[in-house]
Amino acid sequence: MKTALTIAGSDSSGGAGIQADIKTMTLNGVFAMSAVTALTAQNTAGVSGIFEVTPDFLKAQIDAVFEDIRPDAVKTGMVASTELIEAIAERLEFYKAQNIVVDPVMVSTSGSKLLRDDAIDTLREKLIPTADLVTPNIPEAEILSEMKIGSKDDMQSAAKEIYDRYGCGVLLKGGHSVSDADDLLFDGGEFKWFKGRRIDNPNTHGTGCTLSSAIAANLAKGFSLDDSVKRAKEYISGALGAMLDLGKGSGPMNHAFNLTGEFAEENS
Repeated sequence: MKTALTIAGSDSSGGAGIQADIKTMTLNGVFAMSAVTALTAQNTAGVSGIFEVTPDFLKAQIDAVFEDIRPDAVKTGMVASTELIEAIAERLEFYKAQNIVVDPVMVSTSGSKLLRDDAIDTLREKLIPTADLVTPNIPEAEILSEMKIGSKDDMQSAAKEIYDRYGCGVLLKGGHSVSDADDLLFDGGEFKWFKGRRIDNPNTHGTGCTLSSAIAANLAKGFSLDDSVKRAKEYISGALGAMLDLGKGSGPMNHAFNLTGEFAEENS
């Protein structure tokens, strides 16, 4: 069985972060492992507290995984401080990790900045250059490329700029009124658009975590980058299309929409 490691924060309400990553990786057919960067007290309405682990303890978690069950792919999510970003980058380089997908969680969907400037600089200088793929949304891509993005042509220009700067593939996620649900992949060759199915579901908590984890899982299984993105997009459409409705805010998707078997059956 192929394996994948997520390095990210915990979401106590289960819709994003480590919890979403593990569910996604499991439903995409790989054995999921985790290194927790921070505990959060959060639900669908917001985050009320964050408790970070120390850099040494994060390194210890990563070491424990690589020294016993080497992951076939690694996904990184939100990492709040410079010291933790440096710890991740150093360990991934030390182990020569493969199939690294970096979800550069810097700006929320609503536009709120989630990282200090020094941490953003470290993410750009240390972690993203280790990646095989980076998956920014529009605001994050504007920071990485230092370009304003207002059209599909701008998305292509920004994706190329990010590729040229950091030397990794780029999946620039649409939305933000630029390309609806269409995402753009650029890995140094042709620009490839992945058409998204617009689903009228306000419960989108954890979509970024889920997409990057699904891509990592498929890379771990040996699918090409193109096919991994395609399969991940199809998976997230299914999870959104299940129309799960939990919580008082922007709720989670149903990551287990495709789960079958006697242990998953409901009590009739």
